[in-house]
Amino acid sequence: MLKISKADYDLIRWEAERSYPHECCGIILGTVTGEVRSVTLTLTCENTRSDAAANRYSIDPGRVIAALKLARSRSETIIGFYHSHPDHPPQYSATDLLEAHWFDCSYVITSVIKGRAQTTRSFVLLGSEEQKKFQEEPIEFVTFERALPIAL
Repeated sequence: MLKISKADYDLIRWEAERSYPHECCGIILGTVTGEVRSVTLTLTCENTRSDAAANRYSIDPGRVIAALKLARSRSETIIGFYHSHPDHPPQYSATDLLEAHWFDCSYVITSVIKGRAQTTRSFVLLGSEEQKKFQEEPIEFVTFERALPIAL
């Protein structure tokens, strides 16, 4: 299960609309408890695919390393990635599966039809490099409590 705030969910969908007709992409930081991935921060990334940005995406490896360092500094980890499917359903493609290598991570896909975000779905990558598969996972909206200042 992917637990995400409405603000992070909306950011992913806004980024999908903003990038249309190209695919957007980004990294999701958070924590993992059992099979529950809880989003704490969504990082937008530039799609570095100049040859086929309308139906493929790539995140600069340096950006992934920077996200890993940021996650560690926050006692968190990379729990997933997101991208959009311009004018296509939010179903992973054969290429999405082939290019996915972060096991037990969420892969969030938003369908964008004529510039408007439609459905957003999440899939977790399971198995091994030799026998990997995506399994759809539920998305649950959560409200994070914020600490209130204390007057002394």
